[in-house]
This record gives sequence, C-alpha cells and structure tokens, in this order.
Amino acid sequence: MSDLLQLTVNGRRVQVPSGSVVAVAVVLADVGVYRHSVSGEPRAMLCGMGICFECRVTINGKAHCLSCQTVCEEGMEVVTT
Repeated sequence: MSDLLQLTVNGRRVQVPSGSVVAVAVVLADVGVYRHSVSGEPRAMLCGMGICFECRVTINGKAHCLSCQTVCEEGMEVVTT
C-alpha cells in the first residue's frame, strides 16, 4: 500500500500523504479560494477544525463538504468555488 494518494482538485492531479485532509490537497493544488459567500466574497479555510464552515467544497459531486474534516481517498474529485 502506497503512502501517497492521488486525487483531483478542480481537474488538477494532486498527490497527498495518506491520512491527509482535503484542505491539504486544495493547498497543494495552489487554490486560494474554496468558495464564494452569498454576497460574492471569496472564502478559504479559516479555523481548520470544522467550526467556521468557510472551507466547504464539493467532493465526488456532494456539495458543502468540510475540507478540513474530510480525509482524502484515492481518486477523489474535489471542486472549489
């Protein structure tokens, strides 16, 4: 079993260490904006512990997943904004 997992963030392939959360993959993909607020303001990870909900992304087609609390899986597809 490999210590690295591959997934995509906005179509870009990223490798992360096994056990990493999705927020790590988003950072490694060099994505600065995770989503936009209802008023259009850019948002990104803030608290890193699932309280602020600013790091919500779409994972495998499921919207509003907390990237700081979701462990990466092989082949996962992550979409921001």
